[in-house]
Parts: sequence; C-alpha cells; structure tokens
Amino acid sequence: MEATNEQGLSREQIEEARNNRISLQGACRTMPSDNARLRIHVLASGSKGNASLVENIATGEGILIDCGICKRDVLSRSAEAGFDLGKLKAVLVTHEHSDHTKGLKVLYRELAKRGLEVPLFVNQATYANSKPIQEAAQFTEVVGLDAESQLSLAGIQVFAFRTSHDAASSFGFRLWAENDVLGFMTDTGVVTGAAHEALQGCRILAIEANHDPAMLKNGPYPRALQERVSSEHGHLSNGQASEELKSLLHPGLEEVIAMHISENNNTYRMPVECLRGVVLQESHSAAVVCAYQQRLVSR
Repeated sequence: MEATNEQGLSREQIEEARNNRISLQGACRTMPSDNARLRIHVLASGSKGNASLVENIATGEGILIDCGICKRDVLSRSAEAGFDLGKLKAVLVTHEHSDHTKGLKVLYRELAKRGLEVPLFVNQATYANSKPIQEAAQFTEVVGLDAESQLSLAGIQVFAFRTSHDAASSFGFRLWAENDVLGFMTDTGVVTGAAHEALQGCRILAIEANHDPAMLKNGPYPRALQERVSSEHGHLSNGQASEELKSLLHPGLEEVIAMHISENNNTYRMPVECLRGVVLQESHSAAVVCAYQQRLVSR
C-alpha cells in the first residue's frame, strides 16, 4: 500500500507538488503541439511495474511497451488517457525482468476475451527466460525482436536498439510517424553507441533517471545490489541521464520524461532538477517532467 502523510497525501502527490514549484510545465497531461504525430502515455514507471503506450494521434492506434502492472491499472489508466485498447496493435517487450512482464498473461487473456489479436514482439532470449511471456504466448502470436529490427506498427515506424542491462537481452526504441520522433530508453547502465545514435533528433525523449548516487550509497540496499544498480549493466543515474540529454539537445526537442525513478534511491524532484538544469543551462525550451509509479503521465 502506498504510504501517506497526515494530510493523506501520497509520496507521488508530495513530489508532484514540489516539481510544480520548479516549473508549471510539470503538469501530468498536456496537449500535443501542432506538428505532433505521436503521444506517449506512461501508465506506470518504476521498480514495481512499467507500461507505456505510444499513440498515433491521427488514427488513435497504438503500441504498448512492456506490461509489468496489473490489468486493472492498464485498463483504468488507458481510459484516463483517452486510449481505446481496441486500437492496440502491438506489444513490445524491452527485457524479461518481472517489473516489465508480470502483467502480460492477464492482459492478453483480457484481449483474447475481447476478440483482439495483438502480436507480442519479444527477443528469443527474453522469451526463453520469462515465464510470464511464455504464459502470455498461449493467447497471441509471438514475433521475434532483435537489435536493429525495423517494424511498422499502428502507422508508426519502430527501430529497436540494444541497451546495457543485466538481462538475457534488452532494448530501447526509436519510434516515428512522418517527421515526429519519440525516443524510449530505460533499464541501461550506460548509453550504448547504438542507443545514442537512435535517440538523435527526438521531439519526445523518455530516458531513464533511476537513482541519485549518494542516496544509493547511503540507502537501504546491500552492497551487492548497490554495485549492480550502478554498474554498466544496471541503471542510469540522474547525472548520466543529464549528460546524455545535453548531447541530445536540438531545437526540435519539446518533451523530456525522466523514467524508471527509484523509490528508494531517488526522489521525483531530483531527476527533474538535474535534467531541467541542463535545459536551462543551454537556454532550451524543452519541458521536463517525471513519470510516476502510480499515476498516468501523458505528453
């Protein structure tokens, strides 16, 4: 159960209020700009579960990236975002860890009940190492996914690139429709050369900002887990995300979303401050927000 203070506010609500003191651009939902062809709806992001929808604005069709949350939250937050699951055209899996896959079986069973055929795109090594994915496969077609796979789904072009994580295989994605580009990268200890190249020229950048190194060092995790998180096969820190953002700034970048924020080794305020610091230092106009574990963020 999510902890609350004496006023009944959750950690996320407190952090969101603090973020809003940084910038009014921190609102959870915004309308897309005139040149936008894509929207992202982050249904959940964090160590307890991840799921994000990328929507083709023109058609209302979309792609789900990962499903590590319960069916109830997928359905309710999709509805809150105004997304019709009947228009879901594909599910992409970044890697096999349970916070990205544990909701797949129940979701696919629900889709099958509705008569919806939604292919599941997953790497062979990921499939072999994931019981939730194998269980979901009884309800759908499974399609192979590899580094540099190029797909056309829901009127959206998708390019898969490798990330550096302690999984059998792990990926991020570059998605685009016409000239509108969205970059999506979480669960990586370093930014690989392929990832950096794939994230160039995005209008929306969803990038991991998992932990603050000082909080990780002084936090509750045992030494072995601290070393795993901070390793080249772990997760990006706020500083690493900021360095990558600095190298990716360009005039067309409008939205930056801090993803997969640790509840134990970070706050919702800190990554926003770090990333916004880069934006302000370069006199850039991009909005910076964070994705939450328990609430929808649409951009």
